[in-house]
Amino acid sequence: MSATTRKPRPGEIHGVHYYFVDDAEFDRMIEAGEFLEWAEFAGSRYGTPRQPVLEKLAAGVPTLLEIDLQGARQVREAMPEALLVFLAPPSWDELVRRLVGRGTEPPDVIQRRLEAAEAELAAEKEFDVTLVNTSVEDVVRKLLALMHVS
Repeated sequence: MSATTRKPRPGEIHGVHYYFVDDAEFDRMIEAGEFLEWAEFAGSRYGTPRQPVLEKLAAGVPTLLEIDLQGARQVREAMPEALLVFLAPPSWDELVRRLVGRGTEPPDVIQRRLEAAEAELAAEKEFDVTLVNTSVEDVVRKLLALMHVS
């Protein structure tokens, strides 16, 4: 589960959806080397705690991280054996429709997310596999197959 400095969205629960932490705690976690990866995105910071991932992998449990481009690059550096999967939108217009349709971010945050998406789409070739997100069910099935989970 990721840690983030952003405020919870309606319905999100600390310890269930994210670990919601303040900037001081996030800084402490960075200094202590507690993150496998971390990044700033749309004005907030997100990070994947290292220890739970390593524990799952050591136990033979397939582990999926939902991270951005900056985080994927950090994971590639820290764990070259990781399989990096790029989740692509069916089209740019569909990406915009999905982001705006959520109605959870103000226009300036949406604009920053779209700018980040342009850079991320340009980096698709850095990943091992690309899956186009036409439907949640289809992508989940393909991800599970890649992870060898049924």
